[in-house]
Amino acid sequence: MELKSRTEYSARNTSVALCSRLTAIVMGYVLRVVFTHTLSESYVGVNGLFTDIINVLSLSEMGVGTAITYALYQPVAAGNIEKQKSLMRLFGRFYRAIAVIVGAAGLLLLPFMNVLIQDYENVEHLTLIYLLFLANAVLSYLFIYKKILMDAHQRFYIGTFYLTMSWVLQDVLQIIVLIWRRDFILFLLINIATTVLCNLCTTRRANALYPYLKEKNARALETGEKKQIFQNIRAMFMHKAGMVVVNNTDNLLLSSFVGLISVGSYSNYYLVIGSVGQMLTQIFQGLTASVGNLGVTEKEGHIREVFEAVFFLGQWVYGFSFICLFELLNPFISLSFGKQYLFSGEIVFLLCLNFYLNGMRNAGLTFRDSLGLFWYDRYKAVAEAVLNLVFSFVLAGWMGTAGVFLGTTLSMAFTSLWIEPYILYKKGFHAPCAGYFFKYLLYTVVTGCVWFAADFLCRRVSGGDGMVLLIRVLICVTVPNLLYLLIYCRTAEYRFLVGKLRALKKRR
Repeated sequence: MELKSRTEYSARNTSVALCSRLTAIVMGYVLRVVFTHTLSESYVGVNGLFTDIINVLSLSEMGVGTAITYALYQPVAAGNIEKQKSLMRLFGRFYRAIAVIVGAAGLLLLPFMNVLIQDYENVEHLTLIYLLFLANAVLSYLFIYKKILMDAHQRFYIGTFYLTMSWVLQDVLQIIVLIWRRDFILFLLINIATTVLCNLCTTRRANALYPYLKEKNARALETGEKKQIFQNIRAMFMHKAGMVVVNNTDNLLLSSFVGLISVGSYSNYYLVIGSVGQMLTQIFQGLTASVGNLGVTEKEGHIREVFEAVFFLGQWVYGFSFICLFELLNPFISLSFGKQYLFSGEIVFLLCLNFYLNGMRNAGLTFRDSLGLFWYDRYKAVAEAVLNLVFSFVLAGWMGTAGVFLGTTLSMAFTSLWIEPYILYKKGFHAPCAGYFFKYLLYTVVTGCVWFAADFLCRRVSGGDGMVLLIRVLICVTVPNLLYLLIYCRTAEYRFLVGKLRALKKRR
């Protein structure tokens, strides 16, 4: 019964998350098209650059959410309300402090705008624009911390629903403002207003579900418990810091070495790649709380069996998405934003390769975080961040835009791709990881062969951008999935997932 309950929660969380992300992709695409056609290329670049700067500033939060969520799994499974109250009290204090730290750190960057932006003088009201980005980041930390308790109770879908509704409202209002006024300042004010509204609605829902959150008599945690949480926060901070450096410094490097126009082009590609990546990440986020519950109630053998099935699912969806992105990105960008925003095929390949490599890590990261294994590979994140900056800095001077993205590929290959699964198998499953690497290699070879078949057909399509895009979509949707099905239909992982789907249907 408990396993079915986890399966049902996972299905609900994942389905709502996917619908949410699809909605965000559609609305975000429409907004981006309007944005690029109503504002200058400099504003397109500034929007991407300041988004990355805020993500870097938000490092002070990194680690708190994951560490507290992991600490909540045991008391939630045991129904220990007092412990939940104590943890949430600590969590609230953390997030209020984070808002102050982000705001202060952001203000310290103001004197360095001319260093971060190569063509600083071409953008009007740049300081005000930056302050509005910063205000939105600070306000995003207020009230929202109670959402974590809903996530720990496997109700991730509730917070996702409110977030989706705020996105839709925000995008509609911003589209109207861009068409009506072409005012970037008002555009950002709408973003701030919807952020506050979403946080308030989510907090109100959490208070209604868990009335004890409003009680003032929460006991302080014991010293040993606090020490363990702070240790996990330090470890997760290192992981998230490395991730932010790797994922959010590309625009900074492009702005410094190439200019804002290249940042604008990358922002358009990232809109598509990032949206697809975020949508697929929702699959794994929807599983996180259920995996956490699995980790405190089941044996290692069963946990490993579930992981191998999730890893198999991940390679299918990320392999398929890699093929689609590589074949469709340039026709889509050309049709939507104009040929002036196009990257060369080599750069597009590097972007898609980084997407695939990052995606293949998601299953392992979900289980690592849910099983509380953050401490063991904490230095990996620092090494990856340092290598990424060194490789990207050196290669950007030599290869330009392509060098920035190649640096990300190399830093990942030297660290995360092998350290993360090694720690998961050694500390989480207490089993050798040779089988994992063999499957990784096998899955990659299969994806390469499937891509070759799809690419062979796509290259023979000719005509206008619209026709080329339509025919390539049909090829990319059908050919890879049919080939994957033929290759994998008899594997144990495929049968495991099909069995779960059938059990879910029977329960309903």
